[in-house]
Amino acid sequence: MLWHWLHPLAAHSGLGGACMALAVLVALAVDRLWGEPPARWHPVVWMGRTLGACGARIAPAAETARNLKHFWLAALAWCALAALVVIATAILQGVVLWFGVSAPAHPPGLDIEGVGMAGAQAVQTALVTLLTATALGLLLKPMLALAALQNEVRAVETALGESLQAGRARLAWLVSREVDHLSADEVRQSAIESLAENLNDSVVAPLFWFALAGLPGAALYRFANTADAMWGYPGMRGGRYWQWAGKWAARADDVLSWLPARLTALLLALVAGGVPLRTLACEARKTPSPNSGWPMATMALALGVRLSKPGVYQLHAAGRAPTAHDAVRAQNLVSKVAIALILIALAAIVLIVLCMGA
Repeated sequence: MLWHWLHPLAAHSGLGGACMALAVLVALAVDRLWGEPPARWHPVVWMGRTLGACGARIAPAAETARNLKHFWLAALAWCALAALVVIATAILQGVVLWFGVSAPAHPPGLDIEGVGMAGAQAVQTALVTLLTATALGLLLKPMLALAALQNEVRAVETALGESLQAGRARLAWLVSREVDHLSADEVRQSAIESLAENLNDSVVAPLFWFALAGLPGAALYRFANTADAMWGYPGMRGGRYWQWAGKWAARADDVLSWLPARLTALLLALVAGGVPLRTLACEARKTPSPNSGWPMATMALALGVRLSKPGVYQLHAAGRAPTAHDAVRAQNLVSKVAIALILIALAAIVLIVLCMGA
């Protein structure tokens, strides 16, 4: 029932699964070729601005003791905004799919006598699926940010090649941690960590939830991840105290990211040729987050380097300090994961078409 409610094309054309897989290919292709849409048209930017405005009114300006009032206010605000995101994207998806299932019985101008009724229906189904997938892929694209992520990590490495200060300044665009006292090794470690963590947050997890719940699923995840980035802090940030006001957002992101983070680690391990799974599980638990440690620890083990946050954790402590070459290797692993996702989508399309023809 959930699939047919979220993906009505599946109930009408029999190619709903192929349409969703094609949409993933379109989204990844647009991301690679054109990158991010302008900020004024970017739905994730809209989410961030709305969360920022609401958070300024919910979180207290001074530290407080256990404060359930701010916890529940933030929880209600999160749920209300999440509902708006889901409703809006469900409507957008519904409009796209409605046009798909409302397409004419055969394409205008098609010579039915020449190709036969069965041939006309096949052409019509293929065209509808392709056009619907393209529209859905364009709507999905803003929920993904692979190219932008890779570009930012490259920019950190380029800046680090100029000077340590330039590397720190560029890293500040990418991470929320304090960068003023990081060494060159720590700057590079932070960039590689961010690449691994955001491979899940900006690529694998949105696609995971898209596969389960369509565009509303991907949008809900990106909202939850953005809310965690803006509200999910255990103390003061931006002149506001988030210990209680940000707790719901942090836990919601933990829940929605739990399985995708482990799938991201699995994909990284596969494209890297394997990592010791027992060691991975041990290393992944060293981070405060129940999820981010999995892709980061996998990256550390795959590269043979140590990745750390000063005073908080150190992943694969026996590894060496990462070099500029390791940053390139990390980029290559992430690109291989993207290729693996493309192959998975293509395999899904082929399997669905073969099953329909059986």
